[in-house]
Amino acid sequence: MKTCIIFNPTARGDKARRFRKHLDTLAAHATLKPSTAPGNARTLAAEAVREGFELIVGAGGDGTVNEVLNGIGDVPDAFSRVRLGVLPLGTVNVLACELGIPSDLAAACKVLHSTRELIIDLPQIELQLAGKTTTRLFTQMAGFGWDARAVELVDWPLKKKIGRFAYLVAALRAMREPLPEITISDGERSLRGQFVIIGNGRFYAGRWALCPEAAWDDGLLEATIFPRSTWPVMIRAAGALLINRLRALGGVQFLRAPSLEFTSPSPAPIHVDGEYAGTTPACCSLRPRTLRIVVP
Repeated sequence: MKTCIIFNPTARGDKARRFRKHLDTLAAHATLKPSTAPGNARTLAAEAVREGFELIVGAGGDGTVNEVLNGIGDVPDAFSRVRLGVLPLGTVNVLACELGIPSDLAAACKVLHSTRELIIDLPQIELQLAGKTTTRLFTQMAGFGWDARAVELVDWPLKKKIGRFAYLVAALRAMREPLPEITISDGERSLRGQFVIIGNGRFYAGRWALCPEAAWDDGLLEATIFPRSTWPVMIRAAGALLINRLRALGGVQFLRAPSLEFTSPSPAPIHVDGEYAGTTPACCSLRPRTLRIVVP
């Protein structure tokens, strides 16, 4: 299978260093395309589709994989011809966790030679960015309100030093800010909260099953709605997550539908797959069984 691997050559950390040591080996089996700036992986992925690659791999974190996904989507009918591959080199790698792709680089590379693929629903979100409506694809999740604001506030030099704990620092800062209440509607029922997670898969920020009934091929998105982004609410939900009882004991609400609309009295921040994307108003929908991903 004609394979292209898109990666960030300036990425830091042990995983990135081990990846660079394997570049010569990888180059014997695939074409390597280094990204040079934020957003460049998207351009490279679209280029790879037009060059006839059948497997396009995002080597990095969930943000890099999301850029590659959107680059594939920029070419008409590309998803009928191209598979997405994942080499988890990032801080959290939620998608890889859900897919069961090993964090060990050598083992993850072996997955790319697999003939097994998973065909999943492909979510997309229309949202506001710089005053314009734009569309972003995502694989795993989108977040509204508190955690999206935390993503905005992440200090990237600090992230290079302390990894995922930089998100905790940013989350604490975001919790001190006033956030608008977000209304989520499936066309028949409406719910409200200051923090909302939309799941195509179950996992969030690692292996936390924040959308416990989400399934990749059921034609539905699952929304988990926190009424307030306060310490008591978060502590209660965290305790329920630890014993796998979020639905019964977490103090949150759930909504499942093929499409969801989001409004708020003032713009609320949104992230997709852990990357800031824009603000409300927004609409999420699905392309049923569209994305082909190489899996173990």
